[in-house]
Amino acid sequence: MNIEDLKELYQEAESGLNEALDLKTLEEVKNRYLGRKGKIAEIIKKIPALPEGERSLFGKEINVLKDRISKIIGEKQVSIQGSQSAKVKTDVTLPGSRFESGTLHPITLTMQKIARIFQHIGFSLIDGPEIETDYFNFQALNIPQDHPARDGLATFYLSDYRYLLRSQTSPVQVRVMQKVKPPLKILSPGKVFRPDNLDASHSFMFHQIEGLVVDRETNFSHLKASLEYFVKEFFGPETKTRFRPHYFPFTEPSAELDIACIICGGEGCSVCGRKGWLEILGAGMVHPNVFKEVGVDPEIFQGYAFGMGIERIAMLKYGIDDIRIFYNNDVRFLEQFS
Repeated sequence: MNIEDLKELYQEAESGLNEALDLKTLEEVKNRYLGRKGKIAEIIKKIPALPEGERSLFGKEINVLKDRISKIIGEKQVSIQGSQSAKVKTDVTLPGSRFESGTLHPITLTMQKIARIFQHIGFSLIDGPEIETDYFNFQALNIPQDHPARDGLATFYLSDYRYLLRSQTSPVQVRVMQKVKPPLKILSPGKVFRPDNLDASHSFMFHQIEGLVVDRETNFSHLKASLEYFVKEFFGPETKTRFRPHYFPFTEPSAELDIACIICGGEGCSVCGRKGWLEILGAGMVHPNVFKEVGVDPEIFQGYAFGMGIERIAMLKYGIDDIRIFYNNDVRFLEQFS
C-alpha cells in the first residue's frame, strides 16, 4: 500500500461518480468509498502496519483523498437535483391554491374602535409599562396600604414585592401628569393582570382602556357627555345609559356607567340578570390627593378619569358569553371577525 494506490483509488472513485445519474446511485458510490465499511476505511485500518516514518504522511494523503471525493459528491448532488427540478412540469391550467387571509382579533378590533371614537373628540393615545412599582400602581393613586387590592392574593408581585404586573391601566395617569402639564386629554389601552380564577367572566390577563382629562374647568357634566357620546357611537344611538354612585380611591365623586341591556332592550333577561341594565365601566372626578401627588394644584385644575374592560365591551358588542373563547385560538371563532 503506497501513495500510488491512493491515486488509483481516486481515479476509480471519480469514474464511478461520473457515471452516477441519480441520487440513489450517487449514494451507493458514496458509501462504497466513504462509508464506514468503504474502501477508504479499509485502507485506514492498515496504517498501523506501515513504517513509523510513513504513517503521518500517508494519513495526510488519505484526508486529502477524502476531501476531494466529498467535493465531487457535493457538486454531483447539486447537478442531479437541478436536472430533476428542470424536468418537473407545471400545469398552468390547474386552479391556483387558495390562501386563507387572516383577520384582526376581536379584542384588537374592539380596542381600535373605542380608540377611534375618543380620538374623534380630541383624545391622544398613550402607552405605559406592564411591569409597575407599588408607587405608580397603588400609592400615587390614593389607594391605602390596607386596601384589599394590595394583597398578594389580588396582585401579581415580582421580586420581593418591589415590582408587580400592573393590575390596572390607571398608573398611566400618574406617569403622564408627572411629565405633562395640563391641559391634557389622553387614552391608554393595554394589558392588565390579576390572579383571578379563570371562568366565563374572569381571566388572569385581560385588557383595559384608561381615559383622563385635566383642565381648569373640567367637570362631571363633561365626563357624562363624553361617555354618553362613546356609548351611542359604539352600541348605537338608541342605547340608554345611567350613572350609579360608586367608590374608587382615585376619584371623587365616583360612578359606574350602565347601559340598557343590548339583548333585551332593558326589558330584563338572563344576560342582565333580569335587571335590564349592564355595567360597562367605572369613572369619576380625579381625587385631589392624586393631583397633589403629581404636583398639579387641585385648586386650579380639575379632571375626570374612566376605565373600561375591553373584553367585557367586546362580549356585549358581539354577544359572547364566555371570556375564555377569546384566548382559545379557535379559528372557527376568529374568522367570523373582519
